[in-house]
Amino acid sequence: MASDERGGGDRGPDVSFVVPARNEADYLRGAVASLAALDTDYEYEVIVVDGGSSDDTPAVAREYGATVVDEGGSSIGAARNLGANRAAGEWLAFVDADTRVRANYLTELLGFAEANGLAAASSRCRITGPRRAALMAVTINQVFSRLERPIMPGFNCLVHREAFDAVGGFPDVPNEDTAFSRRLARRYPTAYCPTVLVESSGRRIADDGLTGTLWHYLRLDLERLRAEY
Repeated sequence: MASDERGGGDRGPDVSFVVPARNEADYLRGAVASLAALDTDYEYEVIVVDGGSSDDTPAVAREYGATVVDEGGSSIGAARNLGANRAAGEWLAFVDADTRVRANYLTELLGFAEANGLAAASSRCRITGPRRAALMAVTINQVFSRLERPIMPGFNCLVHREAFDAVGGFPDVPNEDTAFSRRLARRYPTAYCPTVLVESSGRRIADDGLTGTLWHYLRLDLERLRAEY
């Protein structure tokens, strides 16, 4: 992993991982452990943006060598943007605290983006948990990826810093990752790597059921549209 001081050395890392987290100690360990175990020749750093946690989230992050940035918990979009602002990488990779990347994540996804001249990319995913969580994975893998402007979930998004800065980062609206993806794809080429490279938790589906989860995101998307994003 590269130095976590911006501007240190002759060059920064190739990639900065940004992980927003608030009271996520139980899940975060798996996420940062998977990042520490990446099998790649790319240089990278890990930045955990702590949203005012009252548990051991910051300690877990530091245990695995991540830089911890305090955000206060205003919104997940604000946390991602703050992490990006502190990052030194040419590329920014956004994952969530309950996401685990596979060892080939960085090599495969960044290689895919560079080979195809993309400004941003996501990949297919696996949603863990109850069997009905597989339906959410199908939606992401088969629907989001085939849209004219692909939706790149906030838990699995790689974007070049210049493109990220040019569109102003994540907007402060509900479903900020959808809004960001659509704004980005209006100006830059984006696409999905066909390989499954991450596993993310289906805990919301386990807690609220599939119908409740779909309603939650539909409501957020209606609020996004009202905000004209």
